[in-house]
Amino acid sequence: MDLGLRGRAVVIAGGSRGMGRATAELLAAEGCRVAVLARTDPELREAETELATAGAADAIGLQCDLLDTGEVEAAFSFLDERWGELNALVNAAGPTRIGALDDLSDNDWMEYFDLGVLTMVRTVRAALPLLRKASFARVVNLAATSIRHQAPGLIGYTAAKAALASASKNLARSLAPDGIVVNTVCPGTVMSPALEAYLEDADRVGLPDGPLEAAYAAVTRDFGAPNDLGRVGLPEEVAAMTVFLCSEPAGFVVGATIPVDGGTDF
Repeated sequence: MDLGLRGRAVVIAGGSRGMGRATAELLAAEGCRVAVLARTDPELREAETELATAGAADAIGLQCDLLDTGEVEAAFSFLDERWGELNALVNAAGPTRIGALDDLSDNDWMEYFDLGVLTMVRTVRAALPLLRKASFARVVNLAATSIRHQAPGLIGYTAAKAALASASKNLARSLAPDGIVVNTVCPGTVMSPALEAYLEDADRVGLPDGPLEAAYAAVTRDFGAPNDLGRVGLPEEVAAMTVFLCSEPAGFVVGATIPVDGGTDF
């Protein structure tokens, strides 16, 4: 299938690692112009090189603190001068720490919502002028399957992702008349840098040998998040759905909340 993405301009906020990076790489392979927004300069320079090698028509790593409205606006002003339009915005940033109610301070809760919701609000607001200039425009936000499978140990994370999904649905309704299509992808447990760090400290007694299976067993044991496949996902598996939703053929999918989670009762 021709996704109609060659030469299209896309931004991935939080695209230097994990699912955001995998999405950037797949979009580069489609021949897109790809900009990655993140805070860590060495990772951005590495991403630029790899995206160009993968086939991006233009590859840009922009150092940007998504918690800073001024930096976000400056990044999109730069892209306006460079590209003059934007066909797709993917919001892949979000909180990575875990914690139950007793573990979280008021400041922790504020951080969860700043990272999990307001980063998206800032990028969409800054991107709207560029999205409105494009021949077609998409916004894809990454929430989480845990918005339907509650886990007390992920209370702040899940609350922020649930708010993101709700805000995305309202954005979909408000922006559809402008031809800007908004959807949400809800990944299940995916082998991410945060999960790898968690496994390093987890009790590995009784876990299976395979890395995906071991990660699944640990997360299921500690947080109660089973799926039908019995393994965690790969970032590329989430990226595949995200890239499709960025594409021209996905224009009639509006306001959807789509699980990519290995099978649950979502």
